[in-house]
Amino acid sequence: MNPGTPSHPAPPAPSGPLRHFASDNYGGICPEAFAAMAEANVGHSPGYGDDRWTQEAADLLRETFETDCEVFFAFNGTAANSLALAALCQSYHSILCHETAHVETDECGAPEFFSNGTKVLTLPGPNGKLRPDGIDHMVRRRTDIHYPKPRAVSVTLPTELGTLYTVDELGAIGERARANGLRFHMDGSRFGNAVAALGVAPKDLTWKVGVDVLCFGGTKAGMAVGEAIVFFDRALAADFDYRCKQAGQLASKMRFLAAPWVGMLRGGAWLRHARHTNAMAALLERALRAVPGVEILQPVQANSVFATLPGDAAARLRAKGWRFYDFIGSGGVRLMCAWDVTPADVEAFAADLRVAVAGPRERQGAHPALP
Repeated sequence: MNPGTPSHPAPPAPSGPLRHFASDNYGGICPEAFAAMAEANVGHSPGYGDDRWTQEAADLLRETFETDCEVFFAFNGTAANSLALAALCQSYHSILCHETAHVETDECGAPEFFSNGTKVLTLPGPNGKLRPDGIDHMVRRRTDIHYPKPRAVSVTLPTELGTLYTVDELGAIGERARANGLRFHMDGSRFGNAVAALGVAPKDLTWKVGVDVLCFGGTKAGMAVGEAIVFFDRALAADFDYRCKQAGQLASKMRFLAAPWVGMLRGGAWLRHARHTNAMAALLERALRAVPGVEILQPVQANSVFATLPGDAAARLRAKGWRFYDFIGSGGVRLMCAWDVTPADVEAFAADLRVAVAGPRERQGAHPALP
């Protein structure tokens, strides 16, 4: 080996697009979260949450929601949602949610597993949203002992279709939940996008409309891992630390789950990134509407765009290296904007889509500007 030659060859240059629209999970760690993790990595610190980072993160969440809530941290959204719902229910209870809700379609039965059998009952509703009268119907349809007694209602904000509940809509669901003796859970894996889009305080979408527990997503917001489970009704959090431990969610080096929250919350990065991702989705929607044959399937209200692509355009885009999901909830494809997606990424995707729609006779390399 010649002197100065590296012992390991450089990795090959990436082929295809560097940033994708398959999921906000594809994005890296945002600078604020990364810097906080690096800061927490200096020296030793007590384990299992008995450290200053975990305390500061919990206090910052209390400041963010303007209430004295109880806070826990978990590795991922499946555990956060499932453990939170298990804390609300007994095994003979049921959870009411929309038919496209993540806790029903994408958790591999985890809510039922962690609650020792609580049944998930689904309800229809336009644009991925529950209707208050649907809650009444599910509670009153049967009251006999053979029916799994409804105990909790779960909403997703933004919904799995990228739409938003208004404050009034959430208030109406909260009122129906209280009237029927139900607890109110919110899956907020992209909660920051909802706050940014609606322009309201976090409290207005949570405890002020009756939410008992929120699973606040950090991973999709730009962290490596980490979700915050926020109990606004502190009594419901009794023994929740034991649930976390039993489920393998008590991090021994908890500061590395908590520190990114400090980095995101203390300077408002969580909202800045959410506003940016929402803006990129709006830009992407405008670009797609200008392509012949593309149909937008859902209102674009947060950081996702749902669309049908004509012919074999999707296959052609994937052949060029783009990654995005076919969406089981509504058909078509889902295009999701992560915190690091740029206008140039949107323009490159739209240009390749125009070529894909036009077919092989289109002059390759023509990248018209976005409208």
